[in-house]
Amino acid sequence: MAASGNNARSSLIVQLSPSRSAKLSFTVRLLLALIWLAWAGVLLFSQGTVSQPNYFHYVFFGLAVVFLGYVVLQNTSVFGVQSYIEVTRQYIVQKFGVFRTKHIIPIPDIKEVHISPLALRVTLLDESKVYLDLKQVRKKRDLEKIRNEIRDLAAEYNFLVTEGAGHSA
Repeated sequence: MAASGNNARSSLIVQLSPSRSAKLSFTVRLLLALIWLAWAGVLLFSQGTVSQPNYFHYVFFGLAVVFLGYVVLQNTSVFGVQSYIEVTRQYIVQKFGVFRTKHIIPIPDIKEVHISPLALRVTLLDESKVYLDLKQVRKKRDLEKIRNEIRDLAAEYNFLVTEGAGHSA
């Protein structure tokens, strides 16, 4: 999705897919959460435990609900876009989910950007480096939009843009 306009606040927002970098896919985590929830429900509402409730069953059920909520929050846009890269005329923002911090790079502080196929390596004026991972961008068209926006900003703010397949140290 992209928002555009003629004002200085126009921006490019690209949604990321956090499940692509996970060790277990979204489907597997969702299935595990549902099995956990079903198991906890059986323990909680089975005939043998109704007469003598065990508080650990309530805790187990509550944790299953929390895990299911976490999996849904991190991997779907049910509650809005949670993982994204945003490129505006003032800054670049990368956010990897609800419970993670945003990485903000002010455009005037950029000295150089190296564009590789699945990453941006940004060198700031103070010589610190920031690595923006693009592996989670869902569409090739969105990858190209980000690259083109960086090239346009380089022309406007006079920072160096290099491109290549590999990384240089």
